[in-house]
Amino acid sequence: MTLLRYEPWGVVARFQRHLDQTFGDVANSSTNANGESHAAWVPSVDIHQESDKFVVRADLPGVEPKDINVTAENGVLTVTGERRFERTEEQKNNSRFERVEGRFVRRFTLPENVQTDSIRARHSNGVLELTIPKAAAPEPKRVTVETH
Repeated sequence: MTLLRYEPWGVVARFQRHLDQTFGDVANSSTNANGESHAAWVPSVDIHQESDKFVVRADLPGVEPKDINVTAENGVLTVTGERRFERTEEQKNNSRFERVEGRFVRRFTLPENVQTDSIRARHSNGVLELTIPKAAAPEPKRVTVETH
């Protein structure tokens, strides 16, 4: 006996992807009020804190490093990019596509104690790792009380 996992919205999601592929993904090619295009997919991200840094790891399988942009501005870390698949004419007639292609965007609010000018990004085996060093905590200044 074969057991199948029941996914009530799976049929709807597959139908939506099929429509997007059939009509050239018109829904994802539109832009919002800020002039940014909508994201076609959202990568999974892990964030953890160490004593001297924050580490962000994003799963970006199939995304070339040249197609990834990382910016830190006004207290916001933004990771954007695009995943593209090369399909032959034979593959374009496939009836099932589960891997999503297109633009992605992830944004995170940065704490005040980070050094945004020292952020490092490394891409390896489909995982983007961002290392965000913490700023040294300022030592409290001791003020001498004078007497008159």
